Order: sequence, then C-alpha cells, then structure tokens
Amino acid sequence: MRLVLHDGMHVRSSHRHWHLRGGNWTMELNLQFGYGMMEHSRALLKQWGGGQAVLSPRDLSPEQLCRLAADIRRIPGGEVLLDPQFYLPHSEHRRLRSHAYWPSDYPTDMLLGGPGLASMVGALCDLNSQLGTCAVVTPGLLARRVTDDWLAHQQTILAEVTATAQGHLVYQTVALSADAVRFEDDIATLLAHCERDRAAAYYVVCEHPNGRYLVDDPIWLANLLDLAAGLKLLGSTVLLGYSNQQLLVAAAAKVDALASGTWMNVRAFPPEKFQASYDDEVKQRAIWYYAPSALSEYKLPFLDIAQRQGLLELLAPDPFMMSPEVGALFAGPQPSATGLSEQAAFRHYLNCFRSQILTQVKGTFDDTVGSLEEGLGNATALLTKLSEGRVSGQHRDFRDIVDVNQAALATLVRGRGAMLRRRWAELGQ
Repeated sequence: MRLVLHDGMHVRSSHRHWHLRGGNWTMELNLQFGYGMMEHSRALLKQWGGGQAVLSPRDLSPEQLCRLAADIRRIPGGEVLLDPQFYLPHSEHRRLRSHAYWPSDYPTDMLLGGPGLASMVGALCDLNSQLGTCAVVTPGLLARRVTDDWLAHQQTILAEVTATAQGHLVYQTVALSADAVRFEDDIATLLAHCERDRAAAYYVVCEHPNGRYLVDDPIWLANLLDLAAGLKLLGSTVLLGYSNQQLLVAAAAKVDALASGTWMNVRAFPPEKFQASYDDEVKQRAIWYYAPSALSEYKLPFLDIAQRQGLLELLAPDPFMMSPEVGALFAGPQPSATGLSEQAAFRHYLNCFRSQILTQVKGTFDDTVGSLEEGLGNATALLTKLSEGRVSGQHRDFRDIVDVNQAALATLVRGRGAMLRRRWAELGQ
C-alpha cells in the first residue's frame, strides 16, 4: 500500500511558512476538534488565512471526517491532522469504534508487531490518505507510568507507521497520565528513549491532575515543560494537544504549536472521554468571557459585578482582539444583558488565545522568558485588583495559578536554560 498525503512536499514548505511571520518565528495555534466545532473550524481558519485543525474520530463519523477535511483543505492555507485517539484500546466508545482502523478485538500482543498492528496502521494510513492530512499521527496508548512495555509499544508503532507512511512526516503520539507527568524519572526515561529512537515530530497530550482545568501542581507543569524542551532539543517538532492559556509558558521551550478548542474537554486532556459515549459538555451552558490580560475566564454575572465596581474596563481585550459581540460588553449596558452568544464567546477565546500564542516567542531565550515573566507579573497585579472587588473567575481564575507558572518557568531556566539559550535560533529551523 502506498500512502498519498496532501501534496507532501508543499506541506513541509507550508509548515515552515506558518512559523515565519514577518521574518520572525512564531508558535502557532492548531484547532483541537471537539463537539460542535465544524462551523467554528471553517469560520476561524478562513478568518485566520489558514492553519491546522486536529480532527477527532470520537466526534465525527467517517463521512463527517471526509467532508470536514475537504472543506478545510479548500481554505487557502488550511491543513488537517488526524488524532487516532487510540489512548484506551479497550474503549467502548461507539463512534471511535465505528472507524475502519479501530481493531474489532485487541490482543495484548498486537502492539508488539505482526499482522494485527500492520492491519490497523494500514487502515489508519488509508484514512489519512482519504482526508489529505499534512502528516500522519501515530496511534498511542495512554501511559499510566512510563514502563519498558509502554516504550516497546511506542517503538514498534513508530516503526510500523514510518514504514507505511513512506517518507512523509510522522508525529509520534506521547499520551501521559497525570502520574506519569509528575514523576521526574518517568520524563527522564522517556527522553532517553526518544534520544535513541527519535521521531521527526511529537504530538504530546497530558492528563491534568485531579481533572483540573488550570493545573495547580508546579511539578506537573515543570515536568511537562522539561519534556517539551527535551524533545525540541532533539531537533523534533512538538505539538502540545488539549491546551489552554496556562500553556502559553511553553513558548520558553519553543514548542511549535498548541492545540485548543471550544469546550473544556478539548482544552485539557480527559482520558475518560475516550472510554465510552456520554453526554458532552452541552449540559453546562454558562457563557464564559476570556480576559487575555488576566489569563482568566469569567461568567457574565461577574462582569456585571466588575461594572458595578468600576473595574470592567480592566477586563477589556486589546482593540485588535475585540469583535463587535465582545465590544458590546464594554459599551455601557449591563454585560449580562448584551446577549453574548456561546458561539461568539468560543470564537473570542480562540482568537485571543491565538493572538497571544503568536507573540510569545521572542528572538532569544532570555527575551522570551522575560516577556513571559512580565505577562505573569501584570496578570498578578490585575487579578489582585479584581479580587479586591470580588470579581472572580471561580475555577477558571488564574490568581492561584500564576505562581505555579512562575515556579515551572524558573525550573526550566535552571535545568534547560543554558542549552536553550545556546541553541535558540536553530530550534526554529
């Protein structure tokens, strides 16, 4: 079988183009596809003049996958990746199991090679060919801990996909539980393995501890940054999936892209959502407004409180991030009465997040770290004023997260700073 990807040589040139804006290297935002995101994906990629979407077999039927991929590829500069979402091989999720590459049964030795693995990879590469993806993402099991068996599976799968993809770019999936990320030895073992058997690109997804949206564990974040920096220093492309604004700090590791979406379950990696079918987050209909300078999100009633306290203007985005729908929040009437829609709130978040991502990486490592520290310091001052006025983002408030990011950033500087400083320019090539 020969895998035919979407104009493979052009894709690699295009990938470099996306990282060079005005002659400067930039981190990118990919759209992490999730529930109800088809129209969002089309509209945002048109608005942005192209970009990548990471498609989700969990949320799309085979027919929908092909239709959406074709729509995105018709957008100038539009590209697609496919996340196989093979994190839990025994999954009972109905839609995931409806795709042809998903095995009907899962013998425990399948991922050590043989016809079962070859069949799955062949079907997966066929699907990538149908979709016209710009690269192939490997199926990857969730690692509860980084063990020899899990590393052997990673090695065997990468070899099988690389052979089948015949020279096209391959992203190796690295899917880690919260415990695996927390253990420094696990990260060191994983990086040592990647140094011996490295991939050209990595798609990294990490479970958040205790299901938290914003992670309050500095060790987890410090280890994630160390992993990302270690992979970049191997010369590989790194895409961090299921991201939110807390991972803007990954600019200090010069990762290539973050992927994010609308609902919380595509801004954080919850393995259980791939286990069985369940109602999506449509049950939770509150509208959240993202304030970029505060790195926090607020329900509209708290914007009303901010207005009453004379603090509302502090939450306004920069003018270039302001849509008419969001502008109405700051135009005089009570914010909760302006009718901000769920669609407008989601697109505001993704537009603002993308704008922040594009400006995080500076010309040197020290300038990047300095800019990140300045942003966190400014957020602290703003969040203190808002807290004094009892304006709260509740579980999406960054006030108790700032020091987590500061600690993780300081740990990265101490552990990897010398090497990142020396090799900063080449990491963008």
